[in-house]
Amino acid sequence: MSGDGRRDELLLVVVRCQLGEREAFPELVRAWHAPLWRYVRGMVGSAHLADDLAQEVWVGVVRGLPRLRQPERFAPWLFTIARRAVADHLRHVYQAAETVVEDADADVDDPLGDVLTAMQVEAGLNGLPPLEREVLILFHLEDLPLAACAQVLGVPPGTVKSRLHRARRMLRGALAEKGYGA
Repeated sequence: MSGDGRRDELLLVVVRCQLGEREAFPELVRAWHAPLWRYVRGMVGSAHLADDLAQEVWVGVVRGLPRLRQPERFAPWLFTIARRAVADHLRHVYQAAETVVEDADADVDDPLGDVLTAMQVEAGLNGLPPLEREVLILFHLEDLPLAACAQVLGVPPGTVKSRLHRARRMLRGALAEKGYGA
């Protein structure tokens, strides 16, 4: 099935859920649980905690799905709910401590660009701060386009670009430490 065909099929499942068709929700979960879980797991670092938070996200989806005005925007909407669940969890864990993020360096060549493999990204994620880890997960592992990442993160696309640049640079250092040298 083509990418457009798959996208149309998933859109139809979302609409069926919104219309109250009980059989559609398990289909929606089957289609989106793995990407949701990977995102949450990448952010919290624990499979057990990711299970709990993913369940919390699905409860939020059930509650909010009838109000979703643009079913074609389901993916960014889902990851936004997940992001809030992760943020709430981290807020409790870190007792509302904010992560300090350095400003991105001005235009530096980025040889990694889009050639990172998912395995390399996952190998270096654990040592990265939450903001950088999150943008890499959304962009590289979940394959969300830049605009969708911006929507999930609640920032302009330019900020996503600078976070990606900074995150890739940090990831390059983490990967070099793990022996994945470039």
